[in-house]
Amino acid sequence: MKKLDKFNKKQLKKDLPDIRSGYTVRVHQKIKEGDKQRIQVFEGLVIAKKHGKGINATITVRRVSQGFGVERIFPIHAPFIEKIEVIKKHKVRRAKLYYIRKKSAKESRLKEIKKPNKKKK
Repeated sequence: MKKLDKFNKKQLKKDLPDIRSGYTVRVHQKIKEGDKQRIQVFEGLVIAKKHGKGINATITVRRVSQGFGVERIFPIHAPFIEKIEVIKKHKVRRAKLYYIRKKSAKESRLKEIKKPNKKKK
């Protein structure tokens, strides 16, 4: 293994949840303003996941804010990403959900994956 690969492997985050297209996620990002530091939260639908599982892996998260669609691309292994939470899981048939950009909020509803109830005997 080359030195660069070893270095990149050390930089990968180990505590990330499984993230796929169609999941609603909440991304906590560190923002540094002058000498102050705060955490900004961005919640939305994952419409794309790119560059595999390596150090360059990114997710594109979309939400509609005040009638305008807002998309942000987050490198998931970046040091300024505090944590990523999976809020909901939706069933989708595509890896890239770019068609949702053209849909209205009502048209872009996705089916939610529900966990089966386990009955105790």
